[in-house]
Amino acid sequence: MASSSAGYVDVPLGNEAEQQQQQAPPSTGPVMRKQPSRLTSGMKRLASRVTSMRVPDSVLGLKRSHSSAQPALKGLRFLDKTSAGKDGWKSVEKRFDEMNVDGRVQQENFAKCIGMADSKEFAGEVFVAMARRRKIDPEQGLTKEQLKEFWEEMSDNNFDARLRIFFDMCDKNGDGKLTEDEVKEIIVLSASANKLAKLKKHAATYASLIMEELDPDARGYIEIWQLEKLLRQMVLAEGTPDQMDQASTSLAKTMVPSSHRSPMEKRMTQTVDFIHENWKRIWVLTLWVIVNIGLFIFKFVQYRNRAVFDVMGYCVCIAKGAAETTKLNMALILLPVCRNTLTSLRSTVLSSVVPFDDNINFHKVIALAISIGAGTHTIAHLTCDFPRLVSCPSDKFQEKLGPFFNNVQPTWGSLLASTPGWTGILLILIMSFSFTLATHSFRRNVVKLPSPLHHLAGFNAFWYAHHLLVFAYILLVMHSYFIFLTRQWYKRTGWMYLAVPVLFYASERATRRIREKNYGVSVIKAAIYPGNVLSLYMKKPASFKYKSGMYLFVKCPDVSPFEWHPFSITSAPGDDYLSVHIRTLGDWTTELRNVFGKACEAEVSSKKATLSRLETTVIAEGQGEETRFPKVFIDGPFGAPAQNYKKYDILLLIGLGIGATPFISILKDLLHNLKSSQEMQSIPDEESGGTFKSNGPSRAYFYWVTREQGSFEWFKGVMNEVAECDSDNAIEMHNYLTSVYEEGDARSALIAMVQSLQHAKNGVDIVSGSKIRTHFARPNWRKVYTDLANTHKNARIGVFYCGSPTLTKPLRDLAIEFSQTTTTRFHFHKENF
Repeated sequence: MASSSAGYVDVPLGNEAEQQQQQAPPSTGPVMRKQPSRLTSGMKRLASRVTSMRVPDSVLGLKRSHSSAQPALKGLRFLDKTSAGKDGWKSVEKRFDEMNVDGRVQQENFAKCIGMADSKEFAGEVFVAMARRRKIDPEQGLTKEQLKEFWEEMSDNNFDARLRIFFDMCDKNGDGKLTEDEVKEIIVLSASANKLAKLKKHAATYASLIMEELDPDARGYIEIWQLEKLLRQMVLAEGTPDQMDQASTSLAKTMVPSSHRSPMEKRMTQTVDFIHENWKRIWVLTLWVIVNIGLFIFKFVQYRNRAVFDVMGYCVCIAKGAAETTKLNMALILLPVCRNTLTSLRSTVLSSVVPFDDNINFHKVIALAISIGAGTHTIAHLTCDFPRLVSCPSDKFQEKLGPFFNNVQPTWGSLLASTPGWTGILLILIMSFSFTLATHSFRRNVVKLPSPLHHLAGFNAFWYAHHLLVFAYILLVMHSYFIFLTRQWYKRTGWMYLAVPVLFYASERATRRIREKNYGVSVIKAAIYPGNVLSLYMKKPASFKYKSGMYLFVKCPDVSPFEWHPFSITSAPGDDYLSVHIRTLGDWTTELRNVFGKACEAEVSSKKATLSRLETTVIAEGQGEETRFPKVFIDGPFGAPAQNYKKYDILLLIGLGIGATPFISILKDLLHNLKSSQEMQSIPDEESGGTFKSNGPSRAYFYWVTREQGSFEWFKGVMNEVAECDSDNAIEMHNYLTSVYEEGDARSALIAMVQSLQHAKNGVDIVSGSKIRTHFARPNWRKVYTDLANTHKNARIGVFYCGSPTLTKPLRDLAIEFSQTTTTRFHFHKENF
C-alpha cells in the first residue's frame, strides 16, 4: 500500500505464508453456547500470536496492494450500507450541494455531509487524518472532487484502504507508529461515539492493556500490521456477519418441508398452523361475536314487531340492538381485569382451553365493541329516533306511543332533560373521556399537549380517568331502568347483565383492601441504578406464594394514597425476600424514585444504613428495626404468561431494557434448581444439556437488549452467578448494547478490540462489568431462531417477550414461520399488564 504523502511510512501487514494460512474461513455452522466462554479459548492465545510475528525494522517500507485479511474481514466500516451503497454518492452529493459555501464543505459539516451525523467528533478525526495524508488544509474545507475521493476511500471494499484510514486517524504525527497516548485518545473518541461513559473514564487503563499485550518488548509503540493481525483474529473467532447470514439463510432453505413447496400446499399448511396456534383465541372470539350478533338480532326483531316501529322505523331497531350489545359488553369488560380470579383459573383445566394470557387484549377488544355500540345507539337516537318522535303527528303519536309518555308528546328539550336523556349524555362524555385517555398515545405519553393540558397524558391520567367509570356504571343502571318504551321492571335488563360481573369485581377490590392490611411488608434495601431504575427489596410475607414470571401491585402512600401500579417480581420463589425493579417513566414512578432517593441519603447521614456508590448507583440497607424507608403496600401475586415456562423443553427469553425483569426471576429459579440438582446428583445428565430437566426446561437462552451501558448494573449479580454456577451451560446469556455501533464498524473497532483482550485476560466484560460478554447493536433474530431450530430439533420452545410493541410482530412472525418450516415448535408469548 503506497504512501500518499511524505512523512508516512508503509509497513508490511504480516508474513504472506502465515496470512494465507489464516485466510481459511471459519466454520459457519450455528453454535449455541454459553457466552462467558465465547472468546476466552481463542483470545488467551491471541497476544502471543500477534507479538510473536515480529517484523524486522529493515523491511519497513515494503509495499503491498492487497491485504490477505480481506476475504475474512468485511468489517471496519466507516459508513453504513445506505451511505456506502450504490446510490450512496448521490445522497452525499445532494447534501454537499445544500451545505457548501463557495464550492467547499467545511470540517464542521463533514460528518453530516458524508453520512456520519451522529458521530461528529469521530468523523472530524477521519477528516483530519485523510486531509493530512493528502496535504489538504482542513481549514480550507473540501471541494466536491476531494469529497468524492474521501467517500470512495471510506466506502472502498478493500480492507487495506479502510485499515489505513483507521491507523492514520490513530497515528496523529504520521510516523507509522501508535504510542500509548495515541491509543488512549482513540479509545476516548470511540467511547464518546458509542456513548460509553464508564469506558471513557478508564481509557488509560485499556490503552495500557493494549500496549502490554501488543508491545511486550516495551518499545513504546505498536505498528499497523499488529493492528491488522488482532482484528483478523477477532473475526476468525467470531465469524463474519455475512457468513452468519449466509449460514442462516442456507439452513432455513434446507429445512423447508415438502408441504411448503407449492403455493397451494403452503397456504393450506399456514392456515392449519394458524388455527392450531390460535384456536383458543378463535373459539372465544367466535362465541363472543355470535352472542353479540344474536342479542342484536333478538332486539332488532323484537322492536320490528312493536307499535313503535310505525313511528321510528328501523332506527329504533338499530338503537335497541346496539344498546343490548353494549349492556352485555359493559358486563363482560370487567371479567378480564378480575386478576385474582384469573390467577386462580390459570392453575385449573380451563387454562388448556381459555387464553388467559390475552386478558388485557380481550379487555381492549370489548372496549372497542362498547365504543361502537354506544356510538351507534347515540347516533341512531339523535339523528333519527328523536326527530321522528318530536315531529310525529299528534293523533298517530297518541295511538302508538301515548301510554309510554303519559300521553304528552315530548320535545327535544324534554327528551334531553329526562332521566334517560341526561344520563345518556353523561355516559357518553365519561366513556369518551376514559376511553381516549386509555389509548396508547395518551397512556404512554406519546401525545404532547400544551400546559396545563399535558396532565391529560400519562399513566396517572389514565388511572384516574378509568376510575370515573364507576359513575358510568351507576349512570348505565339508571339509564337502562328509566327507559321510555319498556314498562315492566323485569324487562329492564341492564342491572341483570351487570349484577354478577360487578359483584366479582367488587370482591376483587375488597380482597385488595384485605391484603393491604394483612401483607405487612417492610423495605429492607433500596437501590437506585443508572438509567433511573429503583429496586426495592422487601421482607416476604409468609402467606405470599408465587411463581417465577408473576407480578404484583405496589402502592406507596407517600406518593399517592390511591394508586396501585404493576411490576414484575424479580426475586425467585426460593428467596427469603421480595424484589421489584422499577423504571422511572411517569409521574408516579418518578416521585417514588425521588422519595426513596431522599430516604437513602437520610439513612446514610443518620448512620442507620450503609451506602455504596457505583458510578451513579446508590444502595442503602437498613441495619436495624429503627431504620425507616417510605411505607409500601403490595397486592398479588397475579398470573402472567411467563409463569408457565416449565411446560416447555427449551426457553427463549427476550427482554428489552426494563423488560428483562420478569425473566430475572425465572433465571434465578432455574439457577436454584441447578444448584439443588448439583447437590443431589453426583453425575449430571450431559445428554440432556442441563441438570434441571425434571424440574422444567433443559436449556434457557436469555437475550437482553438495552440502549444504556448503566443498565447492566441492574442485574450484574445474577449474570455473574449464572457464569460461576452454570458449569453445564444450561443457561446461555446474551447481552446487547444498541448504543454501540455494530461489530465491524470503525467507530466500535477499538472498543471490540479492548473488550476481547480484557475478557480473555480476566474474564470480565468492559461494557457490562460482569462475566457475560456484551455484543454491539441488535441481535439478528432470524439467526437466533435458525440456530435454535437446528440445535433443538423436535423440541417445544417457549418464546417469552417483554418490551416495546414494535418487536412483538417480527418475533411472533418468526415463531410462526419456523414452526411451519422446521420440526421445532416455537410458542410465542407477550407479557401484558
